[in-house]
Amino acid sequence: MRIVDTYPAIASSYEGTTFCFEKWKSYIDSVLPNASSLFISDAEQCLKAGKFSWEQDYLPVLNAVMLHDELRAEAHASFRKATDHLARSIYDQFGKDLDVDIVFYLGLCNAAGWVTEYQGKKTIFLGIEKIMELNWCGINDMYGLIYHELGHVYQAQYGVLHRTFNDHADCFLWQLFTEGIAMYFEQILIGDPHYYHQDKGGWKSWCDDHFNKIKEDFNQDLKTMTRESQRYFGDWVSYHGHSDVGYYLGCRFVRYILSLYEFDEAICFDMDIVSKLYNQFIHLLE
Repeated sequence: MRIVDTYPAIASSYEGTTFCFEKWKSYIDSVLPNASSLFISDAEQCLKAGKFSWEQDYLPVLNAVMLHDELRAEAHASFRKATDHLARSIYDQFGKDLDVDIVFYLGLCNAAGWVTEYQGKKTIFLGIEKIMELNWCGINDMYGLIYHELGHVYQAQYGVLHRTFNDHADCFLWQLFTEGIAMYFEQILIGDPHYYHQDKGGWKSWCDDHFNKIKEDFNQDLKTMTRESQRYFGDWVSYHGHSDVGYYLGCRFVRYILSLYEFDEAICFDMDIVSKLYNQFIHLLE
């Protein structure tokens, strides 16, 4: 496990407190060689969907990074603390090491946490601009964010994280499963089976109270869900006024699976088994 902290160079992306795209490109390619195209491509794909604009939605988030010194410093301090002795904590709980780089950087609102391949290595990118926007700067939020992304890495390294599907319904069911795996991994490392880093303003209590309705609606939406229409995954979507509800449902789904199978067995499941277990889970009433 390698920790990459680009925080000292982040300010070079700004002219005073104003974000400068060309300066950002120089910053990102200097600290992460040839990485700019990765982040630009992701941002362009999101912008093409038409829900967001660069001027109204992206720039305010990016400019806010240099306008809030205390939050920025808190996010960085939390990152440093959360990654201290991290490999040991994972080995103690799961008995395995992870081959991964964890990068703290300024992105283009790509995600607070994002697992992808960079230079042939599984990499977790932690975007300070999104972390600050979501106010996940405290240590508990940072623990949850990093642990969640490491859950994806664990599944990729010791099971199967990515599968290719032609059907949108299969894609989103697989996402429900993999996000649930990551949430479970996060809860184990936190040491609290009820922990969700999304739990702000009564979020978990609301999800608990509406669990059966969430299952019903997700199952109904699954038939027609697209990246643009889905309302379950992401801080930018809303399910009855609540974001990220898919992470809650996914965790409940995975905990149902783990009442029947071991964790290291479940992360290797193919889609046929996941679909079968989903159909069992979705029809259980609680």
